[in-house]
Amino acid sequence: MNNKGYFLPASILIAALLISGSVIYTTGQKVDTNDQPNQAQESSQEIEPITEADHIRGAGVDAPVKIVEYSDPECPYCSKFHLDMKKVIQDYGDQVAWVYRHFPLDSLHSKARKEITATECAYDLGDPDIFWGYLDRLYEVTPSNNGLDLTRLPEIAEYVGLDADEFNECLESGKFDEKIEAQYQDAVQSGGTGTPYVLVMKEDEVLGTLPGALPYEQLSEIIDQLLNQ
Repeated sequence: MNNKGYFLPASILIAALLISGSVIYTTGQKVDTNDQPNQAQESSQEIEPITEADHIRGAGVDAPVKIVEYSDPECPYCSKFHLDMKKVIQDYGDQVAWVYRHFPLDSLHSKARKEITATECAYDLGDPDIFWGYLDRLYEVTPSNNGLDLTRLPEIAEYVGLDADEFNECLESGKFDEKIEAQYQDAVQSGGTGTPYVLVMKEDEVLGTLPGALPYEQLSEIIDQLLNQ
Protein backbone atom coordinates (compact mmCIF):
# COMPACT_ATOMS: atom_id res chain seq x y z
CA MET A 1 0.00 0.00 0.00
CA ASN A 2 1.31 3.44 -0.92
CA ASN A 3 1.38 5.67 2.14
CA LYS A 4 3.02 8.72 0.60
CA GLY A 5 -0.25 10.64 0.69
CA TYR A 6 -0.31 10.86 4.47
CA PHE A 7 3.22 10.08 5.65
CA LEU A 8 4.64 13.58 5.16
CA PRO A 9 1.87 15.55 6.95
CA ALA A 10 1.97 13.16 9.91
CA SER A 11 5.75 13.44 10.06
CA ILE A 12 5.55 17.22 10.00
CA LEU A 13 3.01 17.22 12.81
CA ILE A 14 5.07 14.93 15.00
CA ALA A 15 8.19 17.02 14.34
CA ALA A 16 6.28 20.17 15.25
CA LEU A 17 5.21 18.60 18.53
CA LEU A 18 8.81 17.73 19.34
CA ILE A 19 10.07 21.27 18.88
CA SER A 20 7.12 22.99 20.52
CA GLY A 21 7.30 24.46 23.97
CA SER A 22 5.10 21.76 25.48
CA VAL A 23 6.34 19.11 27.89
CA ILE A 24 7.43 15.82 26.34
CA TYR A 25 7.58 12.61 28.36
CA THR A 26 10.50 10.48 27.22
CA THR A 27 11.08 6.85 28.06
CA GLY A 28 14.18 7.19 30.18
CA GLN A 29 14.42 3.39 30.27
CA LYS A 30 16.61 1.72 27.69
CA VAL A 31 17.28 -1.86 26.70
CA ASP A 32 20.77 -3.08 27.53
CA THR A 33 21.95 -4.58 24.23
CA ASN A 34 25.57 -5.11 25.24
CA ASP A 35 24.90 -8.81 25.75
CA GLN A 36 22.91 -9.14 22.53
CA PRO A 37 25.52 -9.31 19.73
CA ASN A 38 23.02 -10.78 17.32
CA GLN A 39 20.63 -7.87 17.80
CA ALA A 40 22.30 -5.97 15.02
CA GLN A 41 22.70 -2.25 14.74
CA GLU A 42 20.41 -2.41 11.74
CA SER A 43 16.70 -2.39 12.44
CA SER A 44 13.47 -1.59 10.66
CA GLN A 45 10.05 -0.49 11.76
CA GLU A 46 8.48 -3.62 10.34
CA ILE A 47 6.67 -5.50 13.07
CA GLU A 48 4.77 -8.74 13.24
CA PRO A 49 1.35 -8.28 11.61
CA ILE A 50 -1.52 -7.34 13.87
CA THR A 51 -4.09 -10.12 14.17
CA GLU A 52 -7.07 -11.08 16.27
CA ALA A 53 -4.60 -12.90 18.54
CA ASP A 54 -3.20 -9.55 19.71
CA HIS A 55 -4.47 -7.75 22.79
CA ILE A 56 -6.51 -4.95 21.24
CA ARG A 57 -8.59 -2.28 22.88
CA GLY A 58 -10.83 -0.07 20.79
CA ALA A 59 -11.81 -0.45 17.16
CA GLY A 60 -10.06 -3.76 16.36
CA VAL A 61 -7.72 -4.93 13.62
CA ASP A 62 -9.48 -2.90 10.91
CA ALA A 63 -9.19 0.44 12.72
CA PRO A 64 -8.04 3.31 10.47
CA VAL A 65 -5.45 4.32 13.09
CA LYS A 66 -3.55 1.84 15.23
CA ILE A 67 -1.25 2.65 18.13
CA VAL A 68 1.02 -0.28 18.88
CA GLU A 69 2.63 -0.20 22.31
CA TYR A 70 5.47 -2.49 23.39
CA SER A 71 5.41 -2.13 27.15
CA ASP A 72 6.94 -3.12 30.47
CA PRO A 73 4.55 -3.10 33.47
CA GLU A 74 7.32 -1.90 35.81
CA CYS A 75 8.13 1.13 33.65
CA PRO A 76 6.73 4.32 35.26
CA TYR A 77 6.44 6.02 31.88
CA CYS A 78 4.37 3.08 30.65
CA SER A 79 2.06 3.59 33.62
CA LYS A 80 1.51 7.21 32.64
CA PHE A 81 1.06 6.31 28.99
CA HIS A 82 -1.45 3.61 29.97
CA LEU A 83 -3.73 6.19 31.53
CA ASP A 84 -3.49 8.47 28.51
CA MET A 85 -4.24 5.60 26.13
CA LYS A 86 -7.31 4.65 28.16
CA LYS A 87 -8.57 8.17 27.54
CA VAL A 88 -7.72 7.87 23.84
CA ILE A 89 -9.87 4.75 23.58
CA GLN A 90 -12.64 6.42 25.55
CA ASP A 91 -12.67 9.30 23.06
CA TYR A 92 -11.71 7.53 19.80
CA GLY A 93 -12.66 3.92 20.47
CA ASP A 94 -14.56 3.47 17.20
CA GLN A 95 -11.65 4.80 15.12
CA VAL A 96 -8.46 3.84 16.97
CA ALA A 97 -7.05 0.47 18.00
CA TRP A 98 -4.64 0.20 20.91
CA VAL A 99 -2.48 -2.87 20.36
CA TYR A 100 -0.61 -3.93 23.48
CA ARG A 101 2.53 -6.07 23.22
CA HIS A 102 5.21 -7.05 25.72
CA PHE A 103 8.71 -5.57 26.01
CA PRO A 104 10.22 -6.46 29.42
CA LEU A 105 13.42 -4.55 30.19
CA ASP A 106 15.08 -7.40 32.04
CA SER A 107 18.23 -5.52 33.04
CA LEU A 108 16.08 -2.96 34.88
CA HIS A 109 13.00 -4.90 35.88
CA SER A 110 13.62 -8.51 36.84
CA LYS A 111 9.98 -8.89 37.91
CA ALA A 112 8.46 -7.74 34.62
CA ARG A 113 8.27 -11.12 32.89
CA LYS A 114 6.44 -12.68 35.82
CA GLU A 115 3.97 -9.79 35.79
CA ILE A 116 3.54 -10.10 32.04
CA THR A 117 2.92 -13.82 32.46
CA ALA A 118 0.21 -12.92 34.97
CA THR A 119 -1.57 -10.78 32.36
CA GLU A 120 -1.41 -13.62 29.85
CA CYS A 121 -2.80 -16.04 32.43
CA ALA A 122 -5.65 -13.60 33.02
CA TYR A 123 -6.43 -13.72 29.33
CA ASP A 124 -6.04 -17.50 29.17
CA LEU A 125 -8.33 -18.11 32.12
CA GLY A 126 -10.75 -15.32 31.31
CA ASP A 127 -11.27 -13.28 28.17
CA PRO A 128 -10.03 -10.03 26.57
CA ASP A 129 -11.89 -7.92 29.13
CA ILE A 130 -10.26 -9.85 31.98
CA PHE A 131 -6.83 -9.29 30.39
CA TRP A 132 -7.37 -5.53 30.23
CA GLY A 133 -8.92 -5.47 33.69
CA TYR A 134 -5.92 -7.30 35.12
CA LEU A 135 -3.48 -4.99 33.31
CA ASP A 136 -5.35 -1.88 34.49
CA ARG A 137 -5.23 -3.08 38.08
CA LEU A 138 -1.57 -4.07 37.80
CA TYR A 139 -0.66 -0.55 36.75
CA GLU A 140 -2.79 0.84 39.58
CA VAL A 141 -1.03 -1.10 42.34
CA THR A 142 2.59 -1.30 41.21
CA PRO A 143 4.94 1.39 42.51
CA SER A 144 6.97 0.81 39.29
CA ASN A 145 10.72 0.35 38.91
CA ASN A 146 10.62 -3.28 40.03
CA GLY A 147 8.80 -2.34 43.22
CA LEU A 148 5.79 -4.64 43.09
CA ASP A 149 5.52 -7.43 45.65
CA LEU A 150 4.87 -10.42 43.39
CA THR A 151 2.64 -12.02 46.02
CA ARG A 152 0.06 -9.46 44.91
CA LEU A 153 -0.33 -11.07 41.51
CA PRO A 154 -2.84 -13.71 42.75
CA GLU A 155 -4.66 -10.96 44.67
CA ILE A 156 -5.13 -9.06 41.43
CA ALA A 157 -6.39 -12.26 39.81
CA GLU A 158 -9.06 -12.62 42.46
CA TYR A 159 -9.85 -8.90 42.16
CA VAL A 160 -10.81 -9.41 38.49
CA GLY A 161 -12.76 -12.57 39.24
CA LEU A 162 -10.29 -15.39 38.54
CA ASP A 163 -9.75 -18.54 40.59
CA ALA A 164 -6.51 -18.09 42.54
CA ASP A 165 -5.47 -21.76 42.37
CA GLU A 166 -5.93 -21.97 38.59
CA PHE A 167 -4.13 -18.67 38.22
CA ASN A 168 -1.14 -19.79 40.30
CA GLU A 169 -0.87 -23.01 38.31
CA CYS A 170 -0.79 -21.02 35.08
CA LEU A 171 1.70 -18.53 36.52
CA GLU A 172 4.22 -21.28 37.22
CA SER A 173 3.64 -23.25 34.02
CA GLY A 174 5.94 -21.31 31.68
CA LYS A 175 3.38 -21.67 28.90
CA PHE A 176 3.76 -18.06 27.76
CA ASP A 177 7.55 -17.79 27.89
CA GLU A 178 7.96 -18.19 24.14
CA LYS A 179 5.25 -15.66 23.34
CA ILE A 180 6.75 -13.05 25.64
CA GLU A 181 10.25 -13.59 24.23
CA ALA A 182 8.95 -13.39 20.66
CA GLN A 183 7.33 -10.03 21.34
CA TYR A 184 10.48 -8.79 23.05
CA GLN A 185 12.55 -9.78 20.00
CA ASP A 186 10.01 -8.19 17.65
CA ALA A 187 10.36 -4.91 19.52
CA VAL A 188 14.17 -4.98 19.45
CA GLN A 189 14.42 -6.00 15.79
CA SER A 190 12.05 -3.22 14.75
CA GLY A 191 14.11 -0.58 16.55
CA GLY A 192 12.86 -0.54 20.13
CA THR A 193 15.41 0.67 22.67
CA GLY A 194 13.18 1.65 25.60
CA THR A 195 9.64 1.65 26.91
CA PRO A 196 7.03 2.50 26.06
CA TYR A 197 8.05 1.76 22.47
CA VAL A 198 5.13 3.11 20.47
CA LEU A 199 4.46 2.87 16.75
CA VAL A 200 1.70 4.67 14.88
CA MET A 201 -0.02 2.97 11.95
CA LYS A 202 -2.47 4.22 9.35
CA GLU A 203 -4.35 1.18 8.13
CA ASP A 204 -1.56 -1.41 7.70
CA GLU A 205 1.42 0.91 7.27
CA VAL A 206 3.80 1.92 10.06
CA LEU A 207 4.24 5.69 9.86
CA GLY A 208 6.84 5.98 12.59
CA THR A 209 7.42 5.91 16.33
CA LEU A 210 6.46 8.31 19.08
CA PRO A 211 9.16 9.74 21.35
CA GLY A 212 8.14 7.91 24.48
CA ALA A 213 4.99 8.54 26.51
CA LEU A 214 3.42 11.53 24.79
CA PRO A 215 0.70 13.24 26.84
CA TYR A 216 -2.92 12.79 25.81
CA GLU A 217 -3.18 16.23 24.22
CA GLN A 218 -0.40 15.45 21.76
CA LEU A 219 -1.70 11.95 21.06
CA SER A 220 -5.05 13.52 20.27
CA GLU A 221 -3.50 16.00 17.83
CA ILE A 222 -1.71 13.23 15.97
CA ILE A 223 -4.82 11.05 15.81
CA ASP A 224 -6.97 13.94 14.57
CA GLN A 225 -4.43 14.70 11.86
CA LEU A 226 -4.36 11.10 10.66
CA LEU A 227 -8.13 10.67 10.73
CA ASN A 228 -8.61 13.81 8.67
CA GLN A 229 -6.23 12.73 5.88
